[in-house]
Amino acid sequence: MMSLFTHITSAENPQFKQLKKLATSARERRKAGQTLLDGVHLLHALADTGGVPELIVVREGAEHDAEIARCLAPYASVPALLFAPALFDAVSPVETPVGVLGLLTVPTPEQQACRSAVLLENIQDPGNLGSIIRTAAAAGIDAVFLSKGCAEAWSPKALRAGMGAHFVLAVHEHQDLAQAAKGFDAAVATRLDGTQSLYDVDLAGSVAFVFGNEGAGLSPELAACATHQVTIPMPGQVESLNVAAAVAVCLFERVRQMTAKASK
Repeated sequence: MMSLFTHITSAENPQFKQLKKLATSARERRKAGQTLLDGVHLLHALADTGGVPELIVVREGAEHDAEIARCLAPYASVPALLFAPALFDAVSPVETPVGVLGLLTVPTPEQQACRSAVLLENIQDPGNLGSIIRTAAAAGIDAVFLSKGCAEAWSPKALRAGMGAHFVLAVHEHQDLAQAAKGFDAAVATRLDGTQSLYDVDLAGSVAFVFGNEGAGLSPELAACATHQVTIPMPGQVESLNVAAAVAVCLFERVRQMTAKASK
């Protein structure tokens, strides 16, 4: 457990005020270049990748919890605050907080060549966005590129949905997706009027998967950048999938193809 806590009991404390702003304001998070990690899972995931938070905040009473103690063991040298329960609850981005938060400086990913990526245009729901990043990480994708109209990738809600995936791949925000697509041999977009089945396209090489807004789909400009416009075969009685589900189908078809190729 942390060797020493600074006990905070006043809502007038400057650190409390700043953390509350970060918890509630995307503008403040962008301005500060920081975000909040809620709960033991995200802090464990950060430690697993060698990351370190700027600050640890623990809810008074939770400092004796064994699970929280294990979570904080890698961060013995990180400054730690002990918040009175009402203050912690005001800062936590969840309704039923576990009792521990980390303040993280949002990493700036390196611009480097990669073999696979997911390109997301105007994805609005932070839960969907976090789920997509998690799926991309699970499928071994190198990077995720987000248009300017996407939800905030490092918001507390997107981080919770990502379950630590943000720490293991490059997340590039506010990108020109048409330009990003040019860095890959193939750019695959899913469309209801696609001309190929997903399962007929070679996905094992240098490929970017392009997905659009939950309701509107891809813009015509970005759709025109796709080298393959594909459909996901759906024999059931629905015409489309949630974007996060479509991403999962596409990325794990790539995994299947790569596995088959490696076994030959």
